[in-house]
Amino acid sequence: MSPIRRSVVALEAYAPGEQPPPGKFIKLNTNENPYPPSPRVAEALAAFDAGRLRLYPDPASAALRARVAEMHGVPREAVFAGNGSDEVLALCSRAFVERDGAIGYFEPSYSLYPVLADIREVARRPVALADDFTWRMPAGYACALFFLARPNAPTGILYPHATVRDFCRGFAGVVVIDEAYVDFASRDCMDLARELDNVLVARTVSKSYSLAGLRVGYAVGHPDLIAALDKLKDSYNIDALSQSAALAALSDHGHMRANAARIRATRGRLMEGLAALGCTVYPSEANFVWTRPARAPARDLFARLRERGILIRYFPGARTGDCLRITVGTDAEIDALLAALRQEEESGHE
Repeated sequence: MSPIRRSVVALEAYAPGEQPPPGKFIKLNTNENPYPPSPRVAEALAAFDAGRLRLYPDPASAALRARVAEMHGVPREAVFAGNGSDEVLALCSRAFVERDGAIGYFEPSYSLYPVLADIREVARRPVALADDFTWRMPAGYACALFFLARPNAPTGILYPHATVRDFCRGFAGVVVIDEAYVDFASRDCMDLARELDNVLVARTVSKSYSLAGLRVGYAVGHPDLIAALDKLKDSYNIDALSQSAALAALSDHGHMRANAARIRATRGRLMEGLAALGCTVYPSEANFVWTRPARAPARDLFARLRERGILIRYFPGARTGDCLRITVGTDAEIDALLAALRQEEESGHE
């Protein structure tokens, strides 16, 4: 008899995007920021005393949480600091869902959400998006915890603030508004975390702050919800180097905003270029674009671009298998991608 739990044997684990050796590909597959983080990050790391590494880090991430509290106008007790926003999501699945409860999310959305339900061995309650990936909540819908990605991934669509507010106000469980990409969008929902006692907003430094190589995220919400996450986290969940670097990045909003503006401008060029090639392009407010190729099947185009040294993301499945997700890179990287797509079109691949 296997010592491994049956649910673990059967689990279909989350599949991260390919991470090849540096320099091998134009890498547009995992929504990393193409520009470096704030110079303050390098300064903080250079000034870091290696002797501190013999000691455990601050278990409360107090300075980091204080900075986040200041940024968003909330008390320190309304902030949780996590080992990436993925830890925040995982802890929410443990804190707010009983064994007979259920976890809800959009379909399609971030593919970690159903995995978290399966790890907990609780029911999934996905909400199918319309054919154009817009959102309509079915009547009578209920679950203990709903992960609401805004902008959604992999589609990049930003659901209206009023729609999200009305949903949260009428929802009996906890809503986690996953704002991993919100710094590339026109409006956030942080006000709902300040106003409603059943809402948490989760953020990360991976995307807009160019720190995907660290694992730092945070959540803002009612102190009771935050206290529940604190009970469940690892004792020292964020290492000292990461706390120092993330604090430096969060203290330089100007650098982040400038990078985000560059990415939004390039996103517009990418969307225009794809549309000119006849692709269906969905409205994106993230640092990626969701598109349906005009002629070639998405899986085939993904493979041929990889042969050309360009990585993008393909998600198999009935709802996603005819589309591709393209991270917004530098202008030069996007020019190379569009040139490759034009060459594919000219070669007559079907």
